[in-house]
Amino acid sequence: MNAPLREPQQDRSRATRERLLASTVDLLATRGWAATTVAKVAEDAGVSRGAAQHHFPTREALFTAVIEQMYDNMTAEAGAALAELPTGPDSIAAVVAQAVAIYTGKPFKAALQVWSAAASDPALGEVIRPLELKLGRAAHKLVVAGLDPDGSRPQAHRLAQITLDLARGFGLADTLTDDSRRRAGVQAAWVEQLTVALG
Repeated sequence: MNAPLREPQQDRSRATRERLLASTVDLLATRGWAATTVAKVAEDAGVSRGAAQHHFPTREALFTAVIEQMYDNMTAEAGAALAELPTGPDSIAAVVAQAVAIYTGKPFKAALQVWSAAASDPALGEVIRPLELKLGRAAHKLVVAGLDPDGSRPQAHRLAQITLDLARGFGLADTLTDDSRRRAGVQAAWVEQLTVALG
């Protein structure tokens, strides 16, 4: 009888790191910045405090890693959505829905906590500003492609920015209460306005 194969140490280490990062996003989104300590992250991830500190010796190291991962993931999702946009009459509704999804998901709720903390922490602000800029560019490219697939509508860039500002507003409103019912009505009305504006 063969002995069971042991999971390689490198794989176990990577899995532990991923659990810690996922727990950090969950805690940021649900409990906030102040409550997201290394000890609480380790507990929620089912990892010892020592193992957590092995991967992330300081709270700053943990937050830097999770911020980079969050923004990388959101940016990648925006890029993937760009490749899957439908054509035809449903394209405007689809791209507005994608924009709203970027800014109402758990990663964005977690990112909001980081934004708030960065307002009084210049070093943290230096970390997140380029990541936020990268996400903003990817989201804008996605929305412009959905509103103006053939490049014939010069007003699409301005309308894309308004769409993203609206989506961010939805994300902010959704942090305190479930805003989905009101949001659906406003979103549908904006799709109608875009359809008219874009002819």
